[in-house]
Amino acid sequence: MALRSTIYRAELSVADMERAHYATQVLTLARHPSETEERLMVRLLAYALYADPRLAFGAGLSTEDEPDLWLKDDTGAIKLWIDVGLPDERRVRRACGRAARVIVLAYGGRKATMWWSQNAAELARSPNLEVLAISETESASLGLLAARAMQLTCTVQDGHVWFGSATQVVPIEPQRLNAVR
Repeated sequence: MALRSTIYRAELSVADMERAHYATQVLTLARHPSETEERLMVRLLAYALYADPRLAFGAGLSTEDEPDLWLKDDTGAIKLWIDVGLPDERRVRRACGRAARVIVLAYGGRKATMWWSQNAAELARSPNLEVLAISETESASLGLLAARAMQLTCTVQDGHVWFGSATQVVPIEPQRLNAVR
């Protein structure tokens, strides 16, 4: 018998001073059986960083043709494709061909550094790709915030992010490895 996804619910309040985006969303997230709570929370961080009423969670791990998050316009064209983790370089290049803008939010410490050094030359050719990395400490701290029912806040200002619950706040400083040209 196949394992089922675990459902998490989050009330997420975002105050993004850089984009002048202020909203509270009630979200339902499905954690794939092979996904860690740390990865789930990095997906939620990605949602907060690019929050938009049309931003939606994709099938991610269970479907190769969908990202972790995406934003489509009224015609169905993909405006934003977001992958979390260390995706295969070919997957990222395919995404760059399908979407107007592609974001990779890498995490995993030394593994993320090795992934970027192995793929940087090829991925730097994509003008619509942006790669951000968060440290191993930051992603691990995010994982500790995970609960089946969460009330979270995210504040973004001057390249700094504060993501937290009523009892704990995780300061995050995403490192821009590659920016959209």
